[in-house]
Order: sequence, then structure tokens, then C-alpha cells
Amino acid sequence: MARRVTGVAILAIVATLVHVAFTLSASSGFAAEAFKMGVVDPQAVLEKSKAGRRALDALREYAATRQKLLAGDEEELKNLEKQLKDGESSLSEVQKREKQGQFRAKLQDYQKRGQEFNQELTAKQKELVDDYMKKIQAATKTVAEKGGFTLVVDKGSENTIKIVIYNRNTLDLTDQVIKEFDRQNK
Repeated sequence: MARRVTGVAILAIVATLVHVAFTLSASSGFAAEAFKMGVVDPQAVLEKSKAGRRALDALREYAATRQKLLAGDEEELKNLEKQLKDGESSLSEVQKREKQGQFRAKLQDYQKRGQEFNQELTAKQKELVDDYMKKIQAATKTVAEKGGFTLVVDKGSENTIKIVIYNRNTLDLTDQVIKEFDRQNK
């Protein structure tokens, strides 16, 4: 059975990593080298960078196009339902059953298309996030290496698990990572 990871568990893991990093740096002769830690908000990098905004806009456009198709199907269903109600008294039993069957078939198709759309959108979102996380990690690594940072932690955001409760603004590398991300992903 899979266990759910809580914010407290993640904080404990991060604290342990920081402790281990300090211990290793002190015990392995790196004591003269300063331990620098930074934080970055990958969600902000994706939303505020030019390349990230382009990708998010493309995803929104894709979703809007699919939504228009579903809206057309929904309108067709409403018209068919209206025809059923309007013609109920003038249709024979056979015609009523036939129209009801058509309506049910169209409704099932509509529901199936809606589910397929949601699955496609979820897959596209996951693909986008996976692809951009690799790019964000590369930009973060470049910024961290240039700045001499030993460890950079995912800050988290209101939309994700908040990993860092407090940090000085001087430790937040998000703006630098956004610039580097845009430089690497023109």
C-alpha cells in the first residue's frame, strides 16, 4: 500500500539532507569551503519565463480547442433532447425509442470524448511538466555552479507542497533561474 508523503515528512527529509551536507562538508575537509544553500520556485520559473509562458499558452490553446469540440457536441445533444420533447406527442412509440436510442448513443459518445479529452490533457500536462522540470533543473544547476551553491531546494508554492517555510530573499534564486532558463530555452 502506497504511503502518502506529507509536508512534515518532506521537511524532515530536507532537514536531514541539510544536516548530512553540513556533516559531510565538515568531515571531508571541505570545512574551508562555505556551504551555500539556495531555494528556487520551479512553478514560478515555468509561469514567469518566456519559454514557460509559451508552453503554458500552447497548452491552454489546446485545451480551448478541445473544449470547443465538446461544446459543439453538447449543443447537438441539447438540440436532440429538445426535438425529443417537442415531438413526443406526435411521434409513434417506435420513433420515440429510435430517437431516445440516438440520444443515448450521442450522450455516451459525448461522455467518452470528454473522458478522452481529460486523459489527453492530463498526459500533455505531465509531459510538459516533466520536460520543463529537466530544463529548470539544468538552469538551476548553471546558476548554482556560478554562484557557488552547494545545495538548492525546491521552495514549493501555494499550488504544490510548501517545502521551505522561511528563507532570506538573498537565498531565493528563482529570478536568476528564470533569466538562465530563458537564455537556455530561446
